[in-house]
Amino acid sequence: MPRRPDLPARHFTGRDGAPLAYRELGEGRPVVLIHGFFSTAYVNWIRYGHAELIANAGFRVIMPDLRAHGDSDASQDPTHYPRDVLTDDAFALIEHLGLDDYDLGGYSLGARTTLRMLVRGAEPGRAVISGMGLGGMTHVQKRNEFFHRVFDGLGRHERGSAEWRSEAFLRTTGGDPVALRMVLDTSVGTSVEEIEDIATPSLVLMGSADDDHGSGRDLADLLPLAHYEQVPGNHMSVVTESAFGAAIRDFLIR
Repeated sequence: MPRRPDLPARHFTGRDGAPLAYRELGEGRPVVLIHGFFSTAYVNWIRYGHAELIANAGFRVIMPDLRAHGDSDASQDPTHYPRDVLTDDAFALIEHLGLDDYDLGGYSLGARTTLRMLVRGAEPGRAVISGMGLGGMTHVQKRNEFFHRVFDGLGRHERGSAEWRSEAFLRTTGGDPVALRMVLDTSVGTSVEEIEDIATPSLVLMGSADDDHGSGRDLADLLPLAHYEQVPGNHMSVVTESAFGAAIRDFLIR
């Protein structure tokens, strides 16, 4: 299956006027898929064929580059990074495209952004929350401490350590550490009570060896209309597995 590196970036503006980018593939029911921290729309959704697999099932797959990632604005001005700005940006994309009947999902930081959208009033038909468990939603600063260690020790991490692997991934995507540190600190946690109030049918999808961001099963147990599923892989490798995209596709077409 071709990996479509040729998809051109399209552009919209955040609610604060920041220039942001997204890509599209396919026709049909819209589904917005949001990538993870340090990553890009291309790496998470296009490179390993997930977007094409979902598009071939009859979906218009819409994939933004988060602020400070990929082809989107990576300003080093702290005023461009208010709390929950990634959620604001995702709403700006929905508004730009005029979507009122769509599905929504994300991986890792994109899953956290998806949940924040649901809490703040988004009404997709279905939601996919992947690579993020309960602790990663409710206690965001605890996990963010790991990434601060990554930034603080750039170039000095022990080879093979989790921090070293994260830095290696950062280098492959060409991210700006200054901008990424600021976007990290925009994170907002979601309370258990807020999660229990979400009435959107949801898939909580985790790698079988992924416990980086807490328990996906615990998150699914709190969400009133959630289905929990595992596919092979850890937090870094699961997006390379064909089963990952297939699980999302199968949930969306049920």
